[in-house]
Order: sequence, then structure tokens, then C-alpha cells
Amino acid sequence: MGTFEKLLERFLARPKDFTYDELRKLLTKLGYKETTKGKTSGSRVAFIDEKEKHIIRVHKPHPGNILKEYIIKQVIKSLHDQGKL
Repeated sequence: MGTFEKLLERFLARPKDFTYDELRKLLTKLGYKETTKGKTSGSRVAFIDEKEKHIIRVHKPHPGNILKEYIIKQVIKSLHDQGKL
């Protein structure tokens, strides 16, 4: 099992300590690119799959790097709905 598969397995287990950096790596491997809307976007971030025309929007956690459980659930649902999982 490769590192991507291990990361995906960890993500799908909905761990309490999954980080934003891990999410970024996972979504990048799935074909998404991270983007913000300029200086006023604050903690809002979009991950865009231009090929599939799909956007996943999340808030960066702060001050820490650990994602909230609801964000992980939303991303899993969105990826499942797109057929990526």
C-alpha cells in the first residue's frame, strides 16, 4: 500500500487529528488545486478540479492545523458524490 492509499484510508477513518496539510495533499493527488480569492478571502479556501468542474470549499483551521470533524464529513460526501471515492 502506497503513501496515497494510506493517507486516503486514514482520511476515510475520520481521525480526530487529521490536518489541513494532509487534506491538501490528498485533494492534490485527486486532481484538485488549492486557491483563495485574494487578500480578503480570510480562512476560506477552494479546491478546484478544473477537469471535472467541481469545487470543494473549506475553512482553514486556525489557530491550529487540525480539521473539524464536520469538514472531513463534508469533503468525504462531496468526493463520494463526484465518484472519486
